[in-house]
Amino acid sequence: MPVTQRAIERIKSMIAEGALGPGQRLPTERELSAEMGLSRSSMREAIRALITLGVLEARHGAGVYVTALRPADLLETFSVLAEISHGQTLVEVLQVRRMLEPAATALAAARATDDQLRHLAGLLDRIGHGTSVGETVSADLTFHQAIVASTNNATLAAINGGLSSHTFNARVWRGHREEGMTVRLREDHERIYRALLARDPDAARAAATMHILEVENWLCAHLDDFG
Repeated sequence: MPVTQRAIERIKSMIAEGALGPGQRLPTERELSAEMGLSRSSMREAIRALITLGVLEARHGAGVYVTALRPADLLETFSVLAEISHGQTLVEVLQVRRMLEPAATALAAARATDDQLRHLAGLLDRIGHGTSVGETVSADLTFHQAIVASTNNATLAAINGGLSSHTFNARVWRGHREEGMTVRLREDHERIYRALLARDPDAARAAATMHILEVENWLCAHLDDFG
């Protein structure tokens, strides 16, 4: 194992074992290097890597600390996946969404509060009803994120966020608009909302599955345009 990777794994083990907790200050590079028998340059690279991953944070003039270790922080780098993917990889991203998001939507049907459902209704009103593509895309993304957030599972919400792309959604809506098919996308969202409102997990799962499958099929038909 490369020296820097060994240092990364050791610090991660210290956190996993409870030797270092969320918000706790990391020992100095000198102390860690001496303890692990590694060079300070290798230790510095390891700390930088863990900062990038959201495990550690550098506080100016105060040292390096373990973050709160929230899923959104730890999965932040994962959020670029959908944004930079293209071609077959983008199809795979949608396939993963088709595995996860319907289950999350079914869970939301059981857990969403009345306030959360009212919030979703407001977002639904902004999807495809004469609004600009930009406004529709923003409301669309927020609609799906709000559904997953209502499951009260922060890890699931962070993963779902990483599988969502503003750029891709914009291309989907523009493509559907050019083909006169935006009504289909709008109806997909209405079906999802009605199932949530009815507190029907099975209907919610089915509606979410059909929506993602619609987008996936559209992408496969236009794959040459996505590199």
